[in-house]
Amino acid sequence: MSERATGEENVDVVWSGDWVAERLGVGLEGDGELRELLGLALRRNPKRAHLLVSNVLGKHVPQKPSVVYGAGYGLGERVRALLGEEEARRAVVLGYAETATGLGHAVADGLRDAPYLHSTRRPVAGVRQAGGFEEAHSHATSHLLLPEDPALLAQGAEDSALVLVDDEFSTGNTVLNTIRALHETHPRDRYVIVALVDMRSPADRDRLTAFAAEIGARVDLVTRSTGTVTLPDGVLERGQALVAAQAAEAADPVPGAAGHPAPVTRVDLAWPAGVPDGGRHGFTPAHRTALEAALPDLAERIAGALGDDARRGRVLVLGFEELMYAPLRLGTALEQALGADAEVRYSTTTRSPVLAVDDPGYAIRTRLVFPAHDTPADGPGDRYAYNVAGAGFDAVVAVVDSTADTPELHAPEGLLARLAAHTGQVLLAVVPSYTPTPVPHPQESAVLPEPLRGPDFSSYAPEDVGWLLQDLSDTELEAPTEEREEAIQSGGAHYAESLPVEYQPSAEYQALFSAALETSAARIARAVGTVTETVLAERGPRPVLVSLARAGTPVGVLMRRWARHRHGLDLPHYAISIVRGRGIDATALRWLAAHHDPADVVFVDGWTGKGAITRELAAAITDFEASGGPTGFDPEIAVLADPGGCVRTYGTREDFLIPSACLNSTVSGLISRTVLRADLVGPNDFHGGKFYRELAESDVSVRFLDTIAARFDEVAGQVEAEAKELLAADRAPTWEGWAAVERISEEYGIHDVNLVKPGVGETTRVLLRRVPWKILAKRGAGADLTHIRLLAEQRGVPVEEVDDLPYSCVGLIHPRYTRGATGADGKAVKGA
Repeated sequence: MSERATGEENVDVVWSGDWVAERLGVGLEGDGELRELLGLALRRNPKRAHLLVSNVLGKHVPQKPSVVYGAGYGLGERVRALLGEEEARRAVVLGYAETATGLGHAVADGLRDAPYLHSTRRPVAGVRQAGGFEEAHSHATSHLLLPEDPALLAQGAEDSALVLVDDEFSTGNTVLNTIRALHETHPRDRYVIVALVDMRSPADRDRLTAFAAEIGARVDLVTRSTGTVTLPDGVLERGQALVAAQAAEAADPVPGAAGHPAPVTRVDLAWPAGVPDGGRHGFTPAHRTALEAALPDLAERIAGALGDDARRGRVLVLGFEELMYAPLRLGTALEQALGADAEVRYSTTTRSPVLAVDDPGYAIRTRLVFPAHDTPADGPGDRYAYNVAGAGFDAVVAVVDSTADTPELHAPEGLLARLAAHTGQVLLAVVPSYTPTPVPHPQESAVLPEPLRGPDFSSYAPEDVGWLLQDLSDTELEAPTEEREEAIQSGGAHYAESLPVEYQPSAEYQALFSAALETSAARIARAVGTVTETVLAERGPRPVLVSLARAGTPVGVLMRRWARHRHGLDLPHYAISIVRGRGIDATALRWLAAHHDPADVVFVDGWTGKGAITRELAAAITDFEASGGPTGFDPEIAVLADPGGCVRTYGTREDFLIPSACLNSTVSGLISRTVLRADLVGPNDFHGGKFYRELAESDVSVRFLDTIAARFDEVAGQVEAEAKELLAADRAPTWEGWAAVERISEEYGIHDVNLVKPGVGETTRVLLRRVPWKILAKRGAGADLTHIRLLAEQRGVPVEEVDDLPYSCVGLIHPRYTRGATGADGKAVKGA
């Protein structure tokens, strides 16, 4: 052991980056302090091979609490000097989850009067998101901003600085993403970036300079140390191979395990009322004053619960993921309470997987693995505590918030049991999770409904999809097709105010469906796999699938099945209503935001025609956010087939028969098209839908899914190649389909693009649900149009063969219908 004059303790005499440097050729160069601040380890992360391990952050390497706190506080004092006392008083400090939550809070303390907020990866029910951003290289990428006071990031923006704090400034991408997102809504003249180390390349430095000029703001940088990391070619692949080899050679080393587990004792902290557990929802100077006054008593309670050996030995205060500041301050106070007789150290658990190697030249000597214990939004998974096992701690004080004080924490394989095997005493200190009192959205006072699931609503299994709909199964909504068409075209009713009578296919047509399903199953499976792999690569690791009911719902179920079959992922999937001309179901969006991070939501549809729904969704999300709804939803749609060139996330751009378009409810879980009518759907209701239980004998929904899923293994190799090719390709929408529709509308004298329905899927809908005028078929289209020709023959609709068509076919709705299906008030359905 060696100790610097500042009191910072290095774990080993040799540099804790030697092991990685020698094997991968990773170089670390910088000022004289850099190697004392940082070591190196290998990530278990496909996006980046190495991890810079800080010796003063308190995340991976246990360190004196006073050293960790002093590092952040000292940076804060430098920012205060940079800004001047007056501007420092008006500044707002923003820290990054999870690693820099405690560092950022300490920086805010150094500024003295600045409020503090940190980003979070934990959605909190009832708290509206004030912003968000992505951290591309991280193990968990999405960050939420959830201030209790929505004005925190806006107050005084025009004349106050925003101070952004991260543990390291490597490329600057995360910080620039944050500034760009916040600057669009609340522009400022000044930003200050704070980090322990600045590891940017010269190109990254130039990019920051150009960015500051672009937004017209001053951007200052305050860091403790400066350097660069040099990475040889192929370091990612070599790093992954080295991780795999080490993992195969030996499991995670945990030397020094005790023969008998230590006792676990709960400590009543008597946490001061009204003081938040951290900066997830904001932490004000008043909160800081209250906590400082309470810290001596809090420390005495912990000290009183420690055994004699611990009070004269080594004690670790172990925080929990984003909960870094509260245990850090408990640690600094415990240092004072125990004095020179004890060695107090501080670190926290983490969700980041890192390889452990028991070598003095490696920064992560040991790791403990245990299940997540705070019911995370992205589902269950492993969590880690590094350099705790084998470190000779006489006691460990585990500090968690009350949200994380769950059965998983106390389970035989949980964190407390893991700790008990490597120390003489475990104390559990629980800080109450702060419950914000947010300003509600005007429509959020009502209790939101819950999703409907099979078998009570739909023939899909309950885990396949949650329908964000209300059940209108007992309401008479059907009207004759011709009467509906008259009303829709004349303006007497909107198409979503009634339902067409369900088409009952003939035996000949059902045989066509069966043949089409068997013929196209592999092609559809390939498209399902390709679009799912694209979504996982670009919107992962755990996207929330939200299909546009009902055509998108079978595709959403299949994507969910692919992710589970190929990757073991159990992705959430919901179906939501969107209505052309009326927008998306706002109540359903609010429900999604209350239960998931909006940034994780991926909208799914079956196919694109001319792109009307693509445009409708983008406009609807914009309107929803403008009305005060939660922000962060990405309106981009992922589709199975994109023949119209309307989206960038798709399985194929071929226009081929997707058999789920051949039928209505009997291939879509026995659910109707969605309904939106003012007398049935209130402002806090989901849009409506019907469950046709009486059609159960004709239902082929599960057969459709099973037939395609059975081909997943067969197409896996093709999917891997196609997804890789697509991810590297230019997939920008061409809107070729929209241009073709406009041309056809004029050529055939229709003059209304809404009556032109391109593609096999949309043409099938015209024949099943509307009043068709004629069908345009691409000459030589073949078997994909067999069912189209049969339906056209049954309804007496002419099929016109054409050459210059970007689709296999186009359906033209009859342009001559007037008011008929509903009365003048648009409510009563005649003849229903």
